[in-house]
Amino acid sequence: MDPVSIWHLADVTVVHEPVHPDEVVAGSPTTGAVTVTTLDGLGVEAGVWEMSVGAVRDVESEEAFLVLGGRATIEADGATFEVRPGDLVRLAEGTKTVWTVSEPLRKLYVTGL
Repeated sequence: MDPVSIWHLADVTVVHEPVHPDEVVAGSPTTGAVTVTTLDGLGVEAGVWEMSVGAVRDVESEEAFLVLGGRATIEADGATFEVRPGDLVRLAEGTKTVWTVSEPLRKLYVTGL
């Protein structure tokens, strides 16, 4: 491995697929993800995830993410959280969420392998 690796996240292409109908709450959202790198010794994966406008339900994995672009709200446990570029968010494993994306969302995620 190179001693320094750089990824230009703005240049990472993410291919989208329609969200499974059972998970759609509103609209016709699509999502996609690309693994950018792994830290095998730590059991960590980092990548780029995107979602188009719409709303979906999910059950979360343990994850931290940085919003790179777009806007959304995340509903969890009766509370609603707005996320926007520059926000660092941590999701607890097993949390049931509803994501409502008002501007196409792009995030850098970090999660376990």
